[in-house]
Amino acid sequence: MTAPTAPPPQAESGDPQRPAAPGGAPERRDLARRGAPNLLRRVLNSYAFRRICQSVFVIWLVSTITFLLMQMMPGNPIEIMAGRLNSAGMSHSQALATAENLVSYDTTAPLWSQYLGFLKGLVTLDFGNSLTNPSTTVFEHVMEYLPWTLFAVGAGIVLATVIGLSVGMAIAYKRGSVFDHTMTSVGSFLTGVPNYILIAAVVVIGYTVLGILPFLDMRGRITAGVEPGFNGVFLGDALFHAILPIIAFAFTATGSFLLNMKAATTEVLTEDYVTVARARGLKSGRISRSYVGRNAMLPIIPQIGLQLGTLVGGSIVIEQVLDYPGAGQMLITAISDRDYPVVQAAVIILATSVVIASLIVDLILVKVDPRIKSENQEA
Repeated sequence: MTAPTAPPPQAESGDPQRPAAPGGAPERRDLARRGAPNLLRRVLNSYAFRRICQSVFVIWLVSTITFLLMQMMPGNPIEIMAGRLNSAGMSHSQALATAENLVSYDTTAPLWSQYLGFLKGLVTLDFGNSLTNPSTTVFEHVMEYLPWTLFAVGAGIVLATVIGLSVGMAIAYKRGSVFDHTMTSVGSFLTGVPNYILIAAVVVIGYTVLGILPFLDMRGRITAGVEPGFNGVFLGDALFHAILPIIAFAFTATGSFLLNMKAATTEVLTEDYVTVARARGLKSGRISRSYVGRNAMLPIIPQIGLQLGTLVGGSIVIEQVLDYPGAGQMLITAISDRDYPVVQAAVIILATSVVIASLIVDLILVKVDPRIKSENQEA
């Protein structure tokens, strides 16, 4: 016989025993402790985090190369500034002391010490003072010109994207027609001929030959007497002066986007899902927008970032040709004046702008095409 089991202990009067509720405070804290490492792991393994780390590395690499190139260039920024101050009537010792205070790091220190000082100034955006204008910091000097270049390049990219994608898609729907052959030739011409030659031809024909282009009035950034501000007068005047640089920046990008969009759309039109959509009786407009256009744009989105870098680099020539005082023209002037801190800061800030724009384009592409995120996670 089995021994009788003892009955379960009875709860005392007034204190009824209740089963422990799941998910109590200790369990929640334990889940939180386990969840924090998982969240950190997901962030570290995410595509966005890896792309941000790559962008930071590229900015650091460009900055380091720029610093080393400046070290190899002839002359010392302090000696150059001291010489200019001495020529202005200041004594040599006083000019040397003033120059040392205006440069962001000690150029007579060991190379590693200069590099650490340079990195500190890079993080704090303290690049010192301009050698040609000692009363102005380098960052303020660069930011006086950089927004104008970014405005012209950005507007040119937007214009090129709208024209190139719409015309390229239309060409693919009219393969073999006169419109196809004509616009394909135009796209090849725009891609093959440098944009500064094309815009120079526009100026010569419009201003010199036909006399309908007010080129002399369009030079510069704004008309004298127009006060900067967020109002129609200033914005209209700024656009009037920037219209030629915008067209110049749009030339090459339009040709590239047009040809690539034509090729991508032609390939998408042969896909099975497009055939099935037509068999289902969907309207042509819906097929063009939801099935053809969206998928044909995927290879074009990365090219926007590449074109941005190309156009920012090419702004040096365009701004010289059109007399548009932007970052490119400022860089040429700084090089001719041997204003090394300005050259150094301009190259770094321009490169950083391009890297950040490319990062944004890549993150947008992941949202549009989640397959890229999956492929990177599998890799």
